[in-house]
Amino acid sequence: MVAQVIDGKAFAAKVRAQVADQVAKLKEQSGITPGLAVVLVGEDPASQVYVRSKGKQTVEVGMNSYEHKLEVDTSQADLLALIDQLNADPAVHGILVQLPLPKHLNEDLVINAIDPAKDVDGFHISNVGLLGTGQKSMVPCTPLGCLMMLRDHHGSLSGMDAVVIGRSNIVGKPMAQLLLGDSCTVTIAHSRTKDLPDVVRRADIVVAAVGRAEMVPGAWIKPGATVIDVGINRIDAPEKGTNEDGSVKTRLVGDVDYASAAQTAGAITPVPGGVGPMTIACLLANTLTACCRANKLPEPKGLTA
Repeated sequence: MVAQVIDGKAFAAKVRAQVADQVAKLKEQSGITPGLAVVLVGEDPASQVYVRSKGKQTVEVGMNSYEHKLEVDTSQADLLALIDQLNADPAVHGILVQLPLPKHLNEDLVINAIDPAKDVDGFHISNVGLLGTGQKSMVPCTPLGCLMMLRDHHGSLSGMDAVVIGRSNIVGKPMAQLLLGDSCTVTIAHSRTKDLPDVVRRADIVVAAVGRAEMVPGAWIKPGATVIDVGINRIDAPEKGTNEDGSVKTRLVGDVDYASAAQTAGAITPVPGGVGPMTIACLLANTLTACCRANKLPEPKGLTA
């Protein structure tokens, strides 16, 4: 058996097209344009790339993009003042503070200063509680993207046995809540789980989000299972040669050993090109959802949990 590849890049393009279509209809019917504000503190290279990509894709789907770039030594008080300003701005429907923040800033305090209705990352403690109790919330983007791909592949997930490897607040825990909401039987596993290979082998759905390169081999995968690999790890790739400075070139891999898992699984996401592209697509979907909720309009179809 060779697994079907779940193409996250193509699926994300489809989601963005849906968002763009519904944004156009919203603007035509109500004159309202969804707005996403992204706050970047400091000059972390990876964060700068993410913010540029988010801004570009926001504009491409017809939304307003507001970027706030602050100095690395920005004070807690000044950052919180900006968040208060964005909370009060009716043109801003989604607020995202790019993480990680410089060490002198309290990430929890900053995240929880965002209006929960504008928290398009889904990290605010109120949204965590709402999701955990099965109520309407803003849902973290990466788990939402995983859920969308699973629903698209399987249709109904009801009754399926799912294992989430990883217990982070950003992916593992909300992913488990979403799968429970779709009537899966869910196990949260992690690096210290006893008999982890046997736990994973029972699963119809495996979501790997543990942050360890190629930790999950194909031998752990139940024949025909669906594997969603959230991991993004950079490892040495001596077969690619060296860089100009003599350092060994690298490549990206997931938390799953793709080569062996693809021989056993029924479907699998690649790394790169799997879950990654879905994260920004779902950020745009969440911004549209927040805009519709703020204006008491029908929520976008097919773009929520």
